[in-house]
Amino acid sequence: MGRRDDREGLFSGNKPHRAIIDIGSNTVRLVVYGGAPRAPGILLNEKVQARLGRDIGRDGKLAKDAMHLALDGLARYRLLLHDLGIERIDVVATAAVRDASNGPAFLKKVRALGFAPRLLSGEDEAITSAFGVIGAFPGAHGLVADLGGGSLELVPVSAEAPGDAESLPMGTLRLPELGGGDRATLKGALKKALRRSQAATPENGNLYLVGGTWRAMAVYAMERAGTVLTDPHGLTLTSEEALSLTRKLARSAPARLHEMPRISTMRSQMLPDAAVLLQVLVKRFQPRRLIVSAWGLREGLLYSQLEPHVQARDPLISGVSNFAIQRGAPPALATRVAGWTVEAAPPLRKGDERLRMAATMLSLAAMQIEPNLRIAQGIEWALQKRWLAIDNEGRAMLAAAICGNGNALDLPAELKRLAPAEALEEALCWGLATRLCRRLGARSMRSLEASRLSVEDGKLVLRLERDRAALYATPTEKDLNLLAGRLDLKPAMEVVDRLPD
Repeated sequence: MGRRDDREGLFSGNKPHRAIIDIGSNTVRLVVYGGAPRAPGILLNEKVQARLGRDIGRDGKLAKDAMHLALDGLARYRLLLHDLGIERIDVVATAAVRDASNGPAFLKKVRALGFAPRLLSGEDEAITSAFGVIGAFPGAHGLVADLGGGSLELVPVSAEAPGDAESLPMGTLRLPELGGGDRATLKGALKKALRRSQAATPENGNLYLVGGTWRAMAVYAMERAGTVLTDPHGLTLTSEEALSLTRKLARSAPARLHEMPRISTMRSQMLPDAAVLLQVLVKRFQPRRLIVSAWGLREGLLYSQLEPHVQARDPLISGVSNFAIQRGAPPALATRVAGWTVEAAPPLRKGDERLRMAATMLSLAAMQIEPNLRIAQGIEWALQKRWLAIDNEGRAMLAAAICGNGNALDLPAELKRLAPAEALEEALCWGLATRLCRRLGARSMRSLEASRLSVEDGKLVLRLERDRAALYATPTEKDLNLLAGRLDLKPAMEVVDRLPD
């Protein structure tokens, strides 16, 4: 944690507790993290596009101008970290520095800047990236393919642990040399290299794609599909969908790709060759699904250093809790509201209680902003923020609950494209129940203690202790009637002397 703990308010209440500098083959990147340790948020993300590994295949060295760019960027990072008071800093170097004959001399200059860089072996790099996938997708099962500039790391993951790792010299900067400008030649060279690979996808396993070029490919897929979602993390494709996508992408001109939103010049040049690589990977490993992970090496470093009990926390709940508490919706309050509403609006499927809890927190947080912004902003939070361990249907359910909480019952069309009607109706009722609860007594502890909501004999019954009976006014009656109608129940209100503990 920084010496100043963000006393100057630079990060809106998030404490910048650590930083990672990743000296890669394409970029040298600084990322400052804060927020919940199990679901850290990115507070600062800078990169220098040094392309340290661009000449490795030709002469085995880091280019002089690339080293100058990298060192200038690192000097800036040193000052930023000092001025922000961040003391927990990990500096790691990967394939380019590892493979270059002048790599040790470069690292000596990095140390002269005051850093303590760690040179990762290919196996270390692969396993660390695999921990990133495990952290982002609890229960991950399959093969991680981390594509960097200098290498492709392959490592199986199963039972919350990575298996034996393999590092192959087929990063994005080396693919053009393998193909010599001809895609058929490239495909043949990749097939030959992968036949020698010992990696294998666990039975019925997924292929997890880690790395900036894979994310750019996901952005391309999302743009083509016209989806309302914008975060490539978690994008899921079948093998057939991936092969169809890559066939088109492999024939695309970089200039045309660069015209698409959010695809940089560098990535547009790399995507066609990377598409050929993905074709070969899919045919070689036959995964059940392909899943894009924004979590990789850097997040794997963070996750692997957590205590086991912290690793075991739900990353969705951790992330939403940290987000909501800064917006006036502390988890303790959300837990009480979720408990008050559970009998009337329970999760209907195993495992959905976590979604209901997250929806409650976001619904309460949305009430702290202007009335004309609540619904639209809440939907943006649900659909576009980088939540972990949630699929598209889950995101749509969060948004539907926020709509219900705001009495916006005509759900946007984009939600109906992401989730089935019954799931959206369930989540809408979560939101209506939250609305009834918070409006009954302005979220006060006493109103929650003196009231009870239950389902009995086809009725939705709201009970109030006698000294709080006056809370039942016209708005409460309307909210109760509305929720009861959606649940196909009859509304009822009873006054009692005292509710049972």
